[in-house]
Amino acid sequence: MEKILVSRCLLGHPVRYDGGGFDPQAQLLRWQAEGWVVPVCPEVAGGLPTPRPPAEIAGGQGALVLDGVLSVLTDDGADVTEAFVRGAEHALQLVARHGIRYALLKARSPSCGNHENYDGRFNGTRVAGEGVTAAALRRIGVKVFNEDEIPLLIAELSD
Repeated sequence: MEKILVSRCLLGHPVRYDGGGFDPQAQLLRWQAEGWVVPVCPEVAGGLPTPRPPAEIAGGQGALVLDGVLSVLTDDGADVTEAFVRGAEHALQLVARHGIRYALLKARSPSCGNHENYDGRFNGTRVAGEGVTAAALRRIGVKVFNEDEIPLLIAELSD
């Protein structure tokens, strides 16, 4: 089996914006015990504290953040774009160092979301889009899955 980049919050690490984590699924714990997991929290790696204010991308488009078109803003209007881009760059370094082709990241995160994101108005509205790190990974050919897609990832790894 090959190494998989995994969001630290999905492994139970308290790195979410609100200082929390999630109960890790059994499959993730097994992969971690077998040494296949490379954990990452792009937001913390980019220099943001835990806890931190929630952040969103207007329109939910992480690729446009990478292109310098959009910013990542907190709910009080602070621009945290640089930290999000630094976190994505850190993830790319991990991918290069470990030869990673697959990532399992947190759904709907402004860093890690792979299919949808919040629209930047902080009212819970979701839009099709991806986070900054997910977009950076996709651009270099890493296949990005979220926690609801673990069966799809397992099937991909079995091929």
